[in-house]
Amino acid sequence: MKERAVLVLEDGTTYHGYAFGSRGKTVGEVVFNTAQTGYQETLTDPSYNGQIVVMTYPHQGNYGVNVFDMESNRPWVRGFVAREFSPYAAGPRAQQSLAEFMEFYGVTGLEGIDTRALVRKIREGGVLKGVIAHASALGGKDYRFNEADLKALQAEARSWTDIDGRDMTPEVSTPLPYAYPTLKTGRRIVVMDFGIKLSQVKYMAELGFEPIVVPGKTTPAQIMALEPQGLFVSNGPGDPSMPRYAHDTLWKLMGLLPTFGICLGHQMLALAAGGRTFKMKFGHRGANHPVKNLLTGKVEITSQNHGYAVDPDSLKEFKPTHINLNDGTLEGMAHVRYPVFSVQYHPEASPGPHDSIYLFRRFLEEVESFHGVTGMPVEKQRVDRLGV
Repeated sequence: MKERAVLVLEDGTTYHGYAFGSRGKTVGEVVFNTAQTGYQETLTDPSYNGQIVVMTYPHQGNYGVNVFDMESNRPWVRGFVAREFSPYAAGPRAQQSLAEFMEFYGVTGLEGIDTRALVRKIREGGVLKGVIAHASALGGKDYRFNEADLKALQAEARSWTDIDGRDMTPEVSTPLPYAYPTLKTGRRIVVMDFGIKLSQVKYMAELGFEPIVVPGKTTPAQIMALEPQGLFVSNGPGDPSMPRYAHDTLWKLMGLLPTFGICLGHQMLALAAGGRTFKMKFGHRGANHPVKNLLTGKVEITSQNHGYAVDPDSLKEFKPTHINLNDGTLEGMAHVRYPVFSVQYHPEASPGPHDSIYLFRRFLEEVESFHGVTGMPVEKQRVDRLGV
């Protein structure tokens, strides 16, 4: 017999299913992800800190888990929900099952609910806070939830502190600086870690960068003391308007170094330059979002994970470069004078699609042109590539 479990939303809506993963109870903001693969990368993406993730693809766990697909040193999601979990790992690269992975790291899961109904509710009404509770967390494996239990869980969901208005980056940022191991040296860049995915650093190291990863609260003076040739601003969780120390740092460094920002980094670059951000109704999370490059006219299928967006009407020093073809939101921008650009989505796209991987090469070109490596005047190169 499977152990009973429930998901109770802050409005009282309840979904009855079965326990999976680490037994217990967890609370967070309930969001959904439309990717068909990549559950391990989702679980270990620090941008999901504070969230219960619902996967729209019905079958999860079938190819198992392995150490090479970790995006950080542990999972960050508060809970994980799917229509059906596989207790077995059939993938040739699997080192353990998803169940074993979640149990080891204490991730609470729920299966057997109507995920289509839940996702439809979020799309129509917006994200909600919720609680996953296993029967064993209340009274034993065979415990049956009663009306009083569901009311108490609803109250717990309501009382949980909203992500909106919270700086959650210190919870996921590296506590100390470190150099990513690479045999290539010469193009040192500082990576501001607000919850970075390891695949981002990996791609940059493969291109020939020498990444030095530093905490998000590192000051401009400390960054410049490392003598970098470029600056990378990572993704991360929480409300982008809250890490005001980061806005100040980015404003002071604007124009001093070629800069590339992704996701939260994109949002904070806009805020540093006087722009505004807003919380989206249900955000973009998945691996199938169409984005149009306004400079080339090409459409890229992108991987995304964000609940906030930049208001394009608030931009004064940046020019839009990419838009989302589903809802028209801003997906990329470039500074009109400085070698600073950013995108809202994830070009490292681990796992896929890799339509946008060229952006890391573009960052390399910005660094080389800024330091005169190519011999072509910097301003001419920017006109040729960015149209500004």
